[in-house]
Amino acid sequence: MLRAMSGSATTTLPETMRASVYHSPGKLSVEERPVPTLEPGDALVAIAGCGICGTDIHLFRDGMAPRGTIGGHEWAGTIVAVGDAVREWRVGDLVVGGPPSGCGTCEYCRAARPFLCVSRPGMDGGFGGAFAEFLRIRAKQLFAVPDGLPLRAAALTEPLAVALHAITRSGVRAGESALVTGAGPLGLLLIAALRAMGVDDVLVSEPSPTRRERARAAGATAVCEPEALVVPRMPFDVAEKAVHAAFECSGAPAAMEAALALLRRAGTLVLVGTGGRPPAFDPHRILLNELVVTGAFNYDADGFPRALELLASGRLPLEALLEPADAPLEDLAQAIARLGTAEIASKVVIDPRLRGP
Repeated sequence: MLRAMSGSATTTLPETMRASVYHSPGKLSVEERPVPTLEPGDALVAIAGCGICGTDIHLFRDGMAPRGTIGGHEWAGTIVAVGDAVREWRVGDLVVGGPPSGCGTCEYCRAARPFLCVSRPGMDGGFGGAFAEFLRIRAKQLFAVPDGLPLRAAALTEPLAVALHAITRSGVRAGESALVTGAGPLGLLLIAALRAMGVDDVLVSEPSPTRRERARAAGATAVCEPEALVVPRMPFDVAEKAVHAAFECSGAPAAMEAALALLRRAGTLVLVGTGGRPPAFDPHRILLNELVVTGAFNYDADGFPRALELLASGRLPLEALLEPADAPLEDLAQAIARLGTAEIASKVVIDPRLRGP
């Protein structure tokens, strides 16, 4: 056992922790790793739950992660120790973790777009590693979990902040219409957030029957298979049920192309999902209808506080956004595989406190 720094309090912690470690595509193992030690400005969090992100599928199923990686960035937990310089947090506080801030001086930071910062961290946001019992993080990256919000629901904060940023990029307003292509965990969060923000016409295209059903539970006003989307033949034609904004969450080129074709004039397509092959957009459709195609990378500057507020508001169907049971670290590889084949519909939360077979 060791004693970790914790400001005015001292907490006895184990020397090692259980963590899921990546070795090769589809292969992860639960291993004992040292509990991180703290610098003066750090906090140590006992992880109560960490969601599986679509990026985790690419990292660990498709082999994009370096060997020895401990992933996981959609987490919530309890502070168990803080460094000597930390004054704003105490042992026992319930928190979620955000990414490091931008440099604060470049043109993007000054425009309140810190995640385009010229010195931004890598794709993991600099705060991965929560598929483990404990996580070290800089205290200034923490956000308090609102009273009454369960920690497993608070683990949705990071992906909900991604969804809210996509909505910001779209410019869609209450009373307008939207299309969501791909009703995986992020697509479901987008559907729920759109409805909570007053977008009362949300069409969802999804090949999986299970995910179409879950999309309805999340708030979709209509669902269909991708083949049912009627795409106009000529670039100057507008679809009968064209939408103000489309959100592409699957990463499939055909879905990106269909989403563009189903926009109203002056509509916006937001690319949210990632895939291996690029789409073939019709430049004439973009030109003749003055369409906007944009990406959504990470979060708004105030994305985490807004996401926490929305999660605690009671306006989201949390039961439709989360799988009913959490999984232990030992089930991480299997859950990633099942998410990748759409066998699982909504967000899977890994709870390191559970013990698998």
